[in-house]
Amino acid sequence: MPLPLYLLAVAVFAMGTSEFMLAGLVPDIARSLDVSVGSAGLLTSAFAAGMIVGAPLMAAFARRWSARISLLGFLLVFTVAHVAGALTTSFAVLLITRLVAALANSGFLAVALSTAATLVASDQKGRALAVLLSGTTVAVVAGVPGGAVLGAVLGWRATFWAIALLSLPAAYGVVRGIPSRAGTAPRGISARLSLRAELAQLAMPRLVLVMLLGALVNAATFATFTFLAPIVTGTAGLGELWVPVVLVLFGIGSFAGVNLGGRLADQHPGVVIAVGGPLLLLGWVALAGLAVQPVALLLLAFVQGTLSFALGSALIARVLYEAADAPTMGGSYATAALNVGAAGGPVVAAATLGTGAGDLGPVWASAFLIAVALLVALPLRRFIAPGVGQVNR
Repeated sequence: MPLPLYLLAVAVFAMGTSEFMLAGLVPDIARSLDVSVGSAGLLTSAFAAGMIVGAPLMAAFARRWSARISLLGFLLVFTVAHVAGALTTSFAVLLITRLVAALANSGFLAVALSTAATLVASDQKGRALAVLLSGTTVAVVAGVPGGAVLGAVLGWRATFWAIALLSLPAAYGVVRGIPSRAGTAPRGISARLSLRAELAQLAMPRLVLVMLLGALVNAATFATFTFLAPIVTGTAGLGELWVPVVLVLFGIGSFAGVNLGGRLADQHPGVVIAVGGPLLLLGWVALAGLAVQPVALLLLAFVQGTLSFALGSALIARVLYEAADAPTMGGSYATAALNVGAAGGPVVAAATLGTGAGDLGPVWASAFLIAVALLVALPLRRFIAPGVGQVNR
């Protein structure tokens, strides 16, 4: 894989850490800015909303710029937003900086996904996606726990400064590593396609279907991931120090899964869906039944991280294949699918917490979401993945 892909992954790591780090910082922020914990939780909602809305808007806004300029611009805005967040004493200003950072994050990821597809051969988009999204999985494994420790020792503002500093070498990497013509349309596709023509690709049934399936799988992933802590401390009866251990195991599995799924998505997408989907469903059911056993919980955290990201990355890779005729907007379609799932899954999971399922409600929600995805995907598997590297023309 080309070096620029790995440089983009560094930036995705910084942004992924920023996206997930607030989970352990909300109480400290609430005390520091004299707001309720519930109000401080709106920072997460603002970021999620910015990610969902921002992907298509930012990609459309930057579509006439080169990839290098777009990526650098989004990175600089992201950095400034974190500096402002670290300095402010106003909760309202902090809320605005989170929204701005999310818009920049979504724009960067949308352009990066489209750019990644042009840096490799036409039948290696899945592998390119795996390299890029490995930055997110490493953020789950190392960035988020590291941010939590930094925040506990030096305060929440230190994590914002750390993200800003980490973004600077990533920006340098974009300038030095991304070719000036990277991100231009593939041969045979006009680089001057109108925005309307690219948006018209959303009327293609196969593209819409893989976006829906990708969103469902990601929703299932984050439904349980968001509420793993009470499962660890309540259902399994482990101490609070085991929570980061389980999260890291899930993160390590996600790193393995995104690389496995990305590689298989190029040559065997149908196999990933037909085999990985049912195994993922069985894994969620097993977790719901065996979470009271600490050893089973630790093992299944790794397994489910692997299966979730293998299937999810394979489906998102299919989005890039099906959106080949939308060279500047295709990445935003993939980003939107990821973030609709990431925002919607926890909402579905939260609705189950007041039911008889208790702390395991989110796990059953994940199983339900995967079951829905399989009911749609398995009968249409040949339509979703008609052949290696084929796209809907």
